[in-house]
Amino acid sequence: MSAPLIKVDDLSIAYASEEGPLQALRHATLEARAGEAIGIVGESGCGKSTLASALINLLARNAKVTSGGVMFDGRDILSVSDEEKRRLRGRHIAMIFQDPMTSFNPVLTIGEQLVDFQDQREGLSKSEKRQQAAAMLKRVGISDPVRCLDRYVHELSGGMRQRAAIAAALLMAPQVLVADEPTTALDVTMEAQIIHLLRELRRDYNGAIVIVTHHLGVVGELCDRVYVMYAGEVVEEGSTDDVYHQPRHPYTQALIACDPANLHEQTPVLPTIPGRLPDLVNPPMGCSFAARCARAHERCRNEAPDYVEVGPRHWARCHEALS
Repeated sequence: MSAPLIKVDDLSIAYASEEGPLQALRHATLEARAGEAIGIVGESGCGKSTLASALINLLARNAKVTSGGVMFDGRDILSVSDEEKRRLRGRHIAMIFQDPMTSFNPVLTIGEQLVDFQDQREGLSKSEKRQQAAAMLKRVGISDPVRCLDRYVHELSGGMRQRAAIAAALLMAPQVLVADEPTTALDVTMEAQIIHLLRELRRDYNGAIVIVTHHLGVVGELCDRVYVMYAGEVVEEGSTDDVYHQPRHPYTQALIACDPANLHEQTPVLPTIPGRLPDLVNPPMGCSFAARCARAHERCRNEAPDYVEVGPRHWARCHEALS
């Protein structure tokens, strides 16, 4: 097995707030290898986007790393200088953001920005960089790429904006591509097209792809392995088949049960997970999911569970995972 291109090791991140440090990420781990697509899933507020931002060191100003790091090419990218960050982003690690409308400057054309994104590419003239940009727009399925270069972001449809954002991320052939909710802002038809595009890109792309989403279907379509997050913790990880068909954490089981794709009969009420996420300013001393778990007992409420291996490359953070 090849070494990970990027590795998150025991990473904890807190945000400063009036109530005290909000522990958005707690002892998270993650690995992504070349040629592999991994998914990060969980409901809103569970820490997915914080983990994604850490992978490219784009954390908010009020964020503080309290333990661990993100290792890439033998270095912790969370502790490098600003100049090293600039050299790292785009060329080695790139990101597709959730809202492509805010990923581009509204007063510059798409072409001007895609040329600027290639600033670190030496030996190419501006016209050659523009040709590269047009070729990449064509590669991601924009039918008239030369015309698209002269447009502004507001002149593109939602699907075209997302394709342009994917093209921007791929221009420098990064080793790690992070996609933060890449289909959230799209309708069902556009979502299917973007999933198909990412599947094609994955076939041709030899880097690691990290897809952050709340949509279980996207992960099922695209990913080899999946990390399930809850209340800032990774509560289960394993191959997509293992996690979807043999989930060992009650939260993973509840997420899958709530997926409309798993409903086989008409129902007037969609299934939900009762309760709400715990307060991460004062996180519970035991299992973070205990208050919402039908299987919880006294030990769950008072003792934090270990992260145990429940199968080959399959782990879960639950006292009952091995039972």
